Amino acid sequence: MNPAQHLGEFLRARRELLAPEDVGLPRFGRRRVPGLRREELALLAGVSTDYLVRLEQGRDHHPSTQVLDALARALQLDEHATEHLHALGQPARPRPRARRKPKPERAPEGIVQLLASWPATPAFVHGRLMDVLAANPLAHALSPIYTPGVNLVRATFLDPGVRELYGNGWLKIAQSVVAHLRTQVGAQPEDPPFEQLVGELSVRSEEFRRLWARHDVQPRASGGITPIEHPQVGQLVLRYEKLAIAGGEGVTLVIYHAEPASSSAHTLQLLASMAASSPGHGEPGRLVPREPGASA
Repeated sequence: MNPAQHLGEFLRARRELLAPEDVGLPRFGRRRVPGLRREELALLAGVSTDYLVRLEQGRDHHPSTQVLDALARALQLDEHATEHLHALGQPARPRPRARRKPKPERAPEGIVQLLASWPATPAFVHGRLMDVLAANPLAHALSPIYTPGVNLVRATFLDPGVRELYGNGWLKIAQSVVAHLRTQVGAQPEDPPFEQLVGELSVRSEEFRRLWARHDVQPRASGGITPIEHPQVGQLVLRYEKLAIAGGEGVTLVIYHAEPASSSAHTLQLLASMAASSPGHGEPGRLVPREPGASA
């Protein structure tokens, strides 16, 4: 699929998410498909319907900045989605290069040692497509998905334990994971591990297909708060911090922590004690070399 076709997919997906009343237009007649009609979006953006058809069908490879800005306004895109639209519509010219097999991602040795020195702090490292590269024992005690070799996108949609872990907050987590994955790949999705991951999940999960079809984008959040329903110690409300690791595109250190002196802090301390007494404590998870995005 060429870049113009990716732009067309994005425009169609975002057009179908808007109703006429969302943009101040009257609703006339019976509609066979959801969202705005092409002629309605063309009117709002100040372009011809024929030109919009060419864009959506991937037959126009050079939309101007002004046209893309007009479409972004008409589609009510936020700044991140607008940036993504421009990246699709005006991708940088790729440099000719030989196709090489990507090297397996690894967590730096120093980071692995750092994780091992945090017995009371759950922490792990994931790669560009959210494969877990390393994790300390407390992260694994928080959830088995924090195990080297597990892909967090796949686990979010296919592992029932993840739904139980996040409870009513699962959908928000799932939306964020999908939007982050699309943003991470950006305007150059011709990546075999990425295509394999998306293809597998599109077949195996209806919810993933629905969220992927929305074409939502979201930059990587640096931190936030998430409630967790742990099967052994009960509810925790934890903060998380995400730190980019130098030397690897998309390689990220994730750290969980609780508010000092809170009930979650005491619960996390209990979980740390349980993890410390379990077999194999003190041996941080390590990456088993494998292709990014490969099935667990």
